[in-house]
Amino acid sequence: MKDVLFAPLNFGSKTLSNRIALPPMTRSRATQPGNIANEMMATYYAQRASAGLVIAEGTQISQLGQGYAFTPGIYTQEQISGWKKVTEAVHAVGGTIFAQIWHVGRVTHPANTSGEQPISSSALQAQNTKVFISENGAPGFVDAALPREMTVEDIKNVVEEYRQAALNAIEAGFDGVEIHAANGYLVSQFIDSEANNRTDEYGGSIENRLRFLKEVVEATTQAIGAERVGVRFSPFTTLNDSIDSTPIETYVAAGALMNQLEVIYVHIAEADMNGAPETPEEFKQSLREVYSGTIIYAGMYDAEKAVKTVESGFADMIGFGRPFIANPDLPNRIKNGYPLAELDPNTLFGGDEKGLTDYPVYQ
Repeated sequence: MKDVLFAPLNFGSKTLSNRIALPPMTRSRATQPGNIANEMMATYYAQRASAGLVIAEGTQISQLGQGYAFTPGIYTQEQISGWKKVTEAVHAVGGTIFAQIWHVGRVTHPANTSGEQPISSSALQAQNTKVFISENGAPGFVDAALPREMTVEDIKNVVEEYRQAALNAIEAGFDGVEIHAANGYLVSQFIDSEANNRTDEYGGSIENRLRFLKEVVEATTQAIGAERVGVRFSPFTTLNDSIDSTPIETYVAAGALMNQLEVIYVHIAEADMNGAPETPEEFKQSLREVYSGTIIYAGMYDAEKAVKTVESGFADMIGFGRPFIANPDLPNRIKNGYPLAELDPNTLFGGDEKGLTDYPVYQ
Protein backbone atom coordinates (compact mmCIF):
# COMPACT_ATOMS: atom_id res chain seq x y z
CA MET A 1 0.00 0.00 0.00
CA LYS A 2 2.80 2.42 0.93
CA ASP A 3 4.77 1.56 -2.21
CA VAL A 4 3.17 4.52 -4.00
CA LEU A 5 5.10 6.87 -1.66
CA PHE A 6 8.37 5.17 -2.57
CA ALA A 7 8.00 5.23 -6.34
CA PRO A 8 10.69 7.42 -7.96
CA LEU A 9 9.59 10.80 -9.32
CA ASN A 10 11.00 12.55 -12.38
CA PHE A 11 11.78 16.07 -11.25
CA GLY A 12 13.41 18.25 -13.89
CA SER A 13 16.84 16.78 -14.57
CA LYS A 14 16.68 14.76 -11.33
CA THR A 15 14.91 11.60 -10.22
CA LEU A 16 13.68 11.82 -6.63
CA SER A 17 13.86 8.60 -4.62
CA ASN A 18 10.44 8.94 -2.98
CA ARG A 19 7.28 11.07 -2.82
CA ILE A 20 7.90 12.37 0.72
CA ALA A 21 8.92 16.04 1.16
CA LEU A 22 10.29 17.92 4.14
CA PRO A 23 8.29 21.17 3.92
CA PRO A 24 9.74 24.52 5.03
CA MET A 25 9.39 25.17 8.76
CA THR A 26 10.72 28.18 10.65
CA ARG A 27 13.04 27.10 13.48
CA SER A 28 14.69 30.48 14.32
CA ARG A 29 18.21 29.22 14.96
CA ALA A 30 20.36 31.27 12.58
CA THR A 31 23.64 32.60 13.97
CA GLN A 32 23.57 36.18 15.30
CA PRO A 33 24.44 38.79 14.31
CA GLY A 34 23.82 38.44 10.61
CA ASN A 35 21.06 35.77 10.45
CA ILE A 36 23.50 33.20 9.07
CA ALA A 37 22.77 29.49 8.49
CA ASN A 38 25.15 27.34 10.55
CA GLU A 39 26.57 23.87 11.26
CA MET A 40 23.66 23.03 13.59
CA MET A 41 21.21 23.68 10.73
CA ALA A 42 23.42 21.67 8.35
CA THR A 43 23.17 18.69 10.69
CA TYR A 44 19.39 19.09 10.99
CA TYR A 45 18.79 19.08 7.23
CA ALA A 46 21.29 16.28 6.53
CA GLN A 47 19.53 14.12 9.13
CA ARG A 48 16.30 14.52 7.12
CA ALA A 49 17.78 14.22 3.62
CA SER A 50 16.15 10.83 3.03
CA ALA A 51 13.09 12.87 2.00
CA GLY A 52 12.69 12.86 -1.77
CA LEU A 53 12.82 16.66 -1.56
CA VAL A 54 14.02 18.87 1.30
CA ILE A 55 12.66 22.44 1.27
CA ALA A 56 14.62 24.60 3.68
CA GLU A 57 12.98 27.03 6.07
CA GLY A 58 11.73 30.46 5.00
CA THR A 59 14.78 32.59 4.16
CA GLN A 60 14.38 36.35 3.88
CA ILE A 61 15.52 38.09 0.71
CA SER A 62 16.27 41.39 2.51
CA GLN A 63 16.38 42.92 5.98
CA LEU A 64 12.94 44.45 5.37
CA GLY A 65 11.66 40.99 4.40
CA GLN A 66 12.40 39.51 7.85
CA GLY A 67 9.37 38.71 9.99
CA TYR A 68 10.75 36.87 12.98
CA ALA A 69 13.87 36.93 15.14
CA PHE A 70 16.75 34.56 14.29
CA THR A 71 15.51 33.50 10.83
CA PRO A 72 18.20 33.08 8.15
CA GLY A 73 18.73 35.40 5.21
CA ILE A 74 20.17 34.94 1.73
CA TYR A 75 21.15 38.48 0.73
CA THR A 76 24.72 38.81 2.08
CA GLN A 77 27.89 36.92 1.18
CA GLU A 78 28.13 35.62 4.77
CA GLN A 79 24.61 34.21 4.51
CA ILE A 80 25.42 32.52 1.19
CA SER A 81 28.52 30.97 2.78
CA GLY A 82 26.44 29.75 5.74
CA TRP A 83 23.95 28.05 3.44
CA LYS A 84 26.80 26.32 1.57
CA LYS A 85 27.43 24.29 4.75
CA VAL A 86 23.79 23.15 4.64
CA THR A 87 23.64 22.25 0.95
CA GLU A 88 26.98 20.43 1.07
CA ALA A 89 25.81 18.36 4.07
CA VAL A 90 22.55 17.42 2.32
CA HIS A 91 24.23 16.59 -0.99
CA ALA A 92 26.87 14.50 0.81
CA VAL A 93 24.14 12.04 1.82
CA GLY A 94 22.39 12.11 -1.56
CA GLY A 95 19.63 14.61 -0.83
CA THR A 96 17.95 17.26 -3.00
CA ILE A 97 17.34 20.64 -1.36
CA PHE A 98 15.47 23.80 -2.41
CA ALA A 99 15.59 27.15 -0.58
CA GLN A 100 12.30 28.81 0.32
CA ILE A 101 12.79 32.49 -0.50
CA TRP A 102 10.62 34.76 1.56
CA HIS A 103 9.48 38.33 2.08
CA VAL A 104 7.00 38.68 4.94
CA GLY A 105 5.58 42.07 3.93
CA ARG A 106 3.33 43.29 6.77
CA VAL A 107 3.89 40.25 9.03
CA THR A 108 6.73 41.84 10.99
CA HIS A 109 7.71 44.58 13.41
CA PRO A 110 10.36 47.33 13.23
CA ALA A 111 12.40 45.31 15.78
CA ASN A 112 13.07 42.83 12.94
CA THR A 113 13.55 45.37 10.13
CA SER A 114 16.22 47.69 11.57
CA GLY A 115 13.50 50.17 12.53
CA GLU A 116 11.91 50.49 9.08
CA GLN A 117 8.14 50.50 8.66
CA PRO A 118 7.01 47.24 7.02
CA ILE A 119 5.68 47.27 3.45
CA SER A 120 2.69 45.51 1.91
CA SER A 121 0.30 45.54 -1.01
CA SER A 122 -1.85 47.93 1.05
CA ALA A 123 -1.69 49.92 4.27
CA LEU A 124 -3.71 47.28 6.14
CA GLN A 125 -2.51 45.88 9.46
CA ALA A 126 -2.71 42.08 9.84
CA GLN A 127 -5.27 41.39 12.57
CA ASN A 128 -4.72 38.80 15.33
CA THR A 129 -1.17 38.28 14.09
CA LYS A 130 1.85 37.97 16.39
CA VAL A 131 5.51 38.04 15.35
CA PHE A 132 8.58 36.82 17.24
CA ILE A 133 11.09 39.53 18.13
CA SER A 134 14.13 39.83 20.35
CA GLU A 135 14.82 43.24 21.87
CA ASN A 136 17.68 43.77 24.31
CA GLY A 137 18.14 40.02 24.55
CA ALA A 138 14.49 39.44 25.55
CA PRO A 139 12.62 37.29 23.01
CA GLY A 140 8.84 37.45 22.85
CA PHE A 141 5.76 37.82 20.65
CA VAL A 142 4.22 41.20 19.67
CA ASP A 143 1.50 42.38 17.28
CA ALA A 144 2.49 42.79 13.64
CA ALA A 145 2.96 46.47 12.78
CA LEU A 146 0.97 48.72 10.43
CA PRO A 147 2.61 48.63 6.97
CA ARG A 148 2.81 51.29 4.31
CA GLU A 149 1.46 50.62 0.82
CA MET A 150 4.20 49.74 -1.66
CA THR A 151 4.79 52.11 -4.55
CA VAL A 152 5.36 50.71 -8.04
CA GLU A 153 9.04 51.50 -7.50
CA ASP A 154 8.98 49.44 -4.28
CA ILE A 155 7.44 46.55 -6.22
CA LYS A 156 10.19 46.68 -8.86
CA ASN A 157 12.85 46.72 -6.12
CA VAL A 158 11.39 43.69 -4.35
CA VAL A 159 11.06 41.75 -7.62
CA GLU A 160 14.77 42.41 -8.14
CA GLU A 161 15.48 41.18 -4.58
CA TYR A 162 13.70 37.90 -5.41
CA ARG A 163 15.75 37.55 -8.61
CA GLN A 164 18.99 38.13 -6.73
CA ALA A 165 17.96 35.77 -3.93
CA ALA A 166 17.39 33.01 -6.49
CA LEU A 167 20.86 33.57 -7.92
CA ASN A 168 22.32 33.62 -4.39
CA ALA A 169 20.58 30.32 -3.60
CA ILE A 170 22.18 28.65 -6.61
CA GLU A 171 25.56 30.11 -5.60
CA ALA A 172 24.98 28.60 -2.14
CA GLY A 173 24.50 25.17 -3.74
CA PHE A 174 20.73 24.79 -3.59
CA ASP A 175 19.09 22.70 -6.31
CA GLY A 176 16.38 25.33 -6.71
CA VAL A 177 14.10 27.76 -4.88
CA GLU A 178 10.53 27.79 -3.65
CA ILE A 179 8.83 31.19 -3.77
CA HIS A 180 6.80 31.61 -0.59
CA ALA A 181 3.41 32.84 -1.85
CA ALA A 182 1.47 31.36 1.09
CA ASN A 183 0.47 31.91 4.72
CA GLY A 184 -0.27 35.61 4.50
CA TYR A 185 3.23 36.82 3.60
CA LEU A 186 4.02 39.44 0.96
CA VAL A 187 3.10 37.61 -2.25
CA SER A 188 -0.20 36.42 -0.80
CA GLN A 189 -0.86 39.95 0.49
CA PHE A 190 -1.14 40.87 -3.19
CA ILE A 191 -3.10 37.74 -4.21
CA ASP A 192 -5.70 37.63 -1.42
CA SER A 193 -8.60 40.01 -1.94
CA GLU A 194 -9.03 40.94 1.75
CA ALA A 195 -5.36 41.99 2.09
CA ASN A 196 -5.24 44.07 -1.10
CA ASN A 197 -7.30 47.24 -1.60
CA ARG A 198 -5.13 48.74 -4.35
CA THR A 199 -6.76 50.51 -7.28
CA ASP A 200 -3.83 50.30 -9.72
CA GLU A 201 -2.73 47.42 -11.97
CA TYR A 202 -1.80 45.35 -8.87
CA GLY A 203 -5.27 45.38 -7.29
CA GLY A 204 -8.91 44.63 -8.02
CA SER A 205 -9.34 41.77 -10.49
CA ILE A 206 -7.77 38.33 -9.99
CA GLU A 207 -5.48 39.00 -12.96
CA ASN A 208 -4.27 42.22 -11.35
CA ARG A 209 -3.80 40.61 -7.92
CA LEU A 210 -1.70 37.86 -9.54
CA ARG A 211 0.52 40.42 -11.33
CA PHE A 212 3.12 40.71 -8.54
CA LEU A 213 3.35 36.90 -8.31
CA LYS A 214 3.80 36.75 -12.09
CA GLU A 215 6.60 39.32 -12.05
CA VAL A 216 8.41 37.56 -9.18
CA VAL A 217 8.17 34.15 -10.87
CA GLU A 218 9.25 35.55 -14.25
CA ALA A 219 12.27 37.24 -12.67
CA THR A 220 13.39 34.10 -10.82
CA THR A 221 12.80 31.68 -13.70
CA GLN A 222 14.67 33.95 -16.10
CA ALA A 223 17.56 34.08 -13.59
CA ILE A 224 17.94 30.36 -12.77
CA GLY A 225 15.57 28.40 -15.05
CA ALA A 226 11.95 27.36 -14.52
CA GLU A 227 13.03 23.78 -13.72
CA ARG A 228 14.62 25.17 -10.54
CA VAL A 229 11.63 27.22 -9.32
CA GLY A 230 8.63 26.01 -7.29
CA VAL A 231 5.86 28.08 -5.67
CA ARG A 232 3.92 27.56 -2.44
CA PHE A 233 0.28 28.66 -1.96
CA SER A 234 -2.24 28.34 0.89
CA PRO A 235 -5.69 28.96 -0.63
CA PHE A 236 -7.80 27.91 2.35
CA THR A 237 -5.81 28.80 5.47
CA THR A 238 -6.29 32.05 7.37
CA LEU A 239 -2.81 32.28 8.87
CA ASN A 240 -1.61 35.86 9.39
CA ASP A 241 -5.02 37.29 8.46
CA SER A 242 -4.75 36.21 4.83
CA ILE A 243 -8.20 35.70 3.35
CA ASP A 244 -9.42 35.56 -0.22
CA SER A 245 -13.13 35.87 -0.97
CA THR A 246 -13.03 33.42 -3.91
CA PRO A 247 -10.14 31.05 -3.11
CA ILE A 248 -10.98 28.34 -5.65
CA GLU A 249 -11.27 30.77 -8.55
CA THR A 250 -8.22 32.79 -7.46
CA TYR A 251 -5.86 29.89 -6.84
CA VAL A 252 -6.92 27.82 -9.84
CA ALA A 253 -6.04 30.92 -11.88
CA ALA A 254 -2.70 31.05 -10.02
CA GLY A 255 -2.12 27.37 -10.87
CA ALA A 256 -2.86 28.02 -14.56
CA LEU A 257 -0.40 30.92 -14.48
CA MET A 258 2.27 28.67 -12.93
CA ASN A 259 1.66 26.16 -15.73
CA GLN A 260 2.15 28.90 -18.29
CA LEU A 261 5.40 29.95 -16.60
CA GLU A 262 6.48 26.27 -16.41
CA VAL A 263 7.58 26.19 -12.75
CA ILE A 264 8.67 22.72 -11.64
CA TYR A 265 6.17 22.39 -8.81
CA VAL A 266 3.21 23.92 -7.03
CA HIS A 267 3.10 23.30 -3.26
CA ILE A 268 -0.20 23.68 -1.41
CA ALA A 269 -0.13 24.31 2.34
CA GLU A 270 -3.43 22.90 3.55
CA ALA A 271 -3.42 23.52 7.30
CA ASP A 272 -1.89 25.96 9.70
CA MET A 273 -1.16 25.34 13.37
CA ASN A 274 -4.76 26.20 14.27
CA GLY A 275 -6.12 23.80 11.69
CA ALA A 276 -7.91 24.77 8.49
CA PRO A 277 -10.90 23.53 6.53
CA GLU A 278 -10.40 20.49 4.33
CA THR A 279 -9.25 21.46 0.86
CA PRO A 280 -12.27 20.99 -1.42
CA GLU A 281 -11.93 18.14 -3.91
CA GLU A 282 -13.20 20.59 -6.54
CA PHE A 283 -10.04 22.63 -6.06
CA LYS A 284 -7.70 19.62 -6.18
CA GLN A 285 -9.35 18.38 -9.37
CA SER A 286 -9.25 21.82 -11.00
CA LEU A 287 -5.61 22.43 -10.04
CA ARG A 288 -4.63 19.09 -11.58
CA GLU A 289 -6.47 20.05 -14.77
CA VAL A 290 -4.72 23.41 -15.19
CA TYR A 291 -1.24 22.57 -13.88
CA SER A 292 0.83 19.76 -15.39
CA GLY A 293 3.96 19.90 -13.20
CA THR A 294 4.63 18.28 -9.82
CA ILE A 295 1.99 19.01 -7.17
CA ILE A 296 2.86 18.79 -3.46
CA TYR A 297 0.32 18.93 -0.64
CA ALA A 298 1.29 19.43 3.01
CA GLY A 299 -0.65 19.76 6.25
CA MET A 300 -1.67 17.24 8.93
CA TYR A 301 -0.90 14.18 6.78
CA ASP A 302 -0.30 10.68 8.08
CA ALA A 303 0.91 7.81 5.90
CA GLU A 304 -2.60 6.53 5.11
CA LYS A 305 -3.91 9.94 4.01
CA ALA A 306 -0.72 10.53 2.00
CA VAL A 307 -1.09 7.24 0.11
CA LYS A 308 -4.74 7.99 -0.73
CA THR A 309 -3.90 11.48 -1.97
CA VAL A 310 -1.09 10.31 -4.25
CA GLU A 311 -3.19 7.37 -5.50
CA SER A 312 -6.02 9.79 -6.33
CA GLY A 313 -3.73 11.52 -8.82
CA PHE A 314 -4.26 14.93 -7.17
CA ALA A 315 -0.73 14.97 -5.68
CA ASP A 316 2.71 13.74 -6.74
CA MET A 317 4.37 14.34 -3.36
CA ILE A 318 3.26 14.86 0.25
CA GLY A 319 4.99 17.11 2.77
CA PHE A 320 5.15 15.92 6.39
CA GLY A 321 6.00 18.85 8.66
CA ARG A 322 5.93 18.29 12.41
CA PRO A 323 6.31 14.48 12.17
CA PHE A 324 9.61 15.08 10.33
CA ILE A 325 10.89 17.32 13.14
CA ALA A 326 10.67 14.51 15.72
CA ASN A 327 11.48 11.68 13.28
CA PRO A 328 14.57 12.47 11.20
CA ASP A 329 14.24 9.02 9.58
CA LEU A 330 10.55 9.52 8.76
CA PRO A 331 10.58 7.83 5.31
CA ASN A 332 12.10 4.68 6.85
CA ARG A 333 9.53 4.71 9.65
CA ILE A 334 6.66 5.10 7.17
CA LYS A 335 8.03 2.36 4.91
CA ASN A 336 8.37 -0.14 7.76
CA GLY A 337 5.39 0.90 9.87
CA TYR A 338 7.59 1.88 12.82
CA PRO A 339 6.01 4.06 15.54
CA LEU A 340 6.54 7.81 15.39
CA ALA A 341 8.19 9.85 18.14
CA GLU A 342 6.37 12.89 19.54
CA LEU A 343 7.85 16.37 19.17
CA ASP A 344 8.50 18.81 21.99
CA PRO A 345 6.50 21.98 21.10
CA ASN A 346 8.61 24.05 23.52
CA THR A 347 11.71 23.72 21.32
CA LEU A 348 10.18 24.66 17.96
CA PHE A 349 11.44 28.26 17.79
CA GLY A 350 14.85 29.46 18.88
CA GLY A 351 17.36 27.80 21.17
CA ASP A 352 20.10 25.30 20.40
CA GLU A 353 20.43 21.66 19.33
CA LYS A 354 17.77 20.55 21.82
CA GLY A 355 14.63 19.82 19.84
CA LEU A 356 16.47 20.35 16.56
CA THR A 357 19.17 17.72 16.02
CA ASP A 358 18.80 15.45 19.09
CA TYR A 359 15.78 13.37 17.97
CA PRO A 360 17.07 9.80 17.42
CA VAL A 361 16.44 7.50 14.48
CA TYR A 362 14.33 4.39 15.17
CA GLN A 363 16.24 1.58 16.89
